[in-house]
Amino acid sequence: MSSTLNQRRFNLTPWLFLLPAMIMFALYVVYPILQSISLSFYEWDGMGDKVWVGWNNYVELFDDDNFWTSLKNNIIWLVFFMLAPVIGLAIALFLNQEVVGVRLAKSLFFFPFVISQVVVGLVFAWFYDPGFGLMGHFMNFVGMEPFSLLGEENTVTYAIIVAGLWPQIAYCMILYLTGLNSLNPEQIEAARLDNAKGFKMLWYIILPQLRPATFIAIVVTVIGALRSFDLIAIMTDGGPYGSSSVLAYYMYEQSISSYRMGYGAAIATVLFMIMNVYIAFFLWRMLKAEER
Repeated sequence: MSSTLNQRRFNLTPWLFLLPAMIMFALYVVYPILQSISLSFYEWDGMGDKVWVGWNNYVELFDDDNFWTSLKNNIIWLVFFMLAPVIGLAIALFLNQEVVGVRLAKSLFFFPFVISQVVVGLVFAWFYDPGFGLMGHFMNFVGMEPFSLLGEENTVTYAIIVAGLWPQIAYCMILYLTGLNSLNPEQIEAARLDNAKGFKMLWYIILPQLRPATFIAIVVTVIGALRSFDLIAIMTDGGPYGSSSVLAYYMYEQSISSYRMGYGAAIATVLFMIMNVYIAFFLWRMLKAEER
């Protein structure tokens, strides 16, 4: 009887430690998500009474050209942001060496991660300026006529993505540097004895041990791409003509500027579902790889 009681106490103890965090998570994460989903079925200006409209907000979404433009831009962000883990890994492998000056190099690569997104947006807006920016001077140097990357509908999204990749690559680099410092030296030594080196060492020995870091890097990168807002608000305000808007910024425009809280909540719900599907897919892939 005593052993059974002790076992029950042992099983209960972890849940007691987790309970405060679970309450906070439910209160500040789960409840607002459910509240936003519920709000998406209403028409509300943020001050008056809510009016039930059912699925009307979602029906309107699918007829909204600005929504489809924002969704297309989010997909472009997702595709190009997947470069961040790859480049971050390459830089981490380069910096994971005992050579003179490597600490200074790490600090320089780490720098973009610690500065504000607002500062990043301002720096790149100045950089892209065709009048006094470095990009304009470079175009003059190679004999091109300077033009505004942020003023052209065909280039503005890609220009902002480059600005967003700068700190995102730094974050992925930090994750991979941490993973490289915790590699199993016995596996590496055994691989060297088997004459594994170069790409084979990386693919078969190092990358499998970096799988947790890769998963975190991908999840954080996906979230960063889908919730991209700061850079767009600072650099273009969604312009020109809404061509650089993404779902997070369009949600802000509809909710705050147009006083359409229900419609903004519908956009937020769609964004939340896309994020869940994308992350669940990578989680499923990782679990399948672990099983194999």
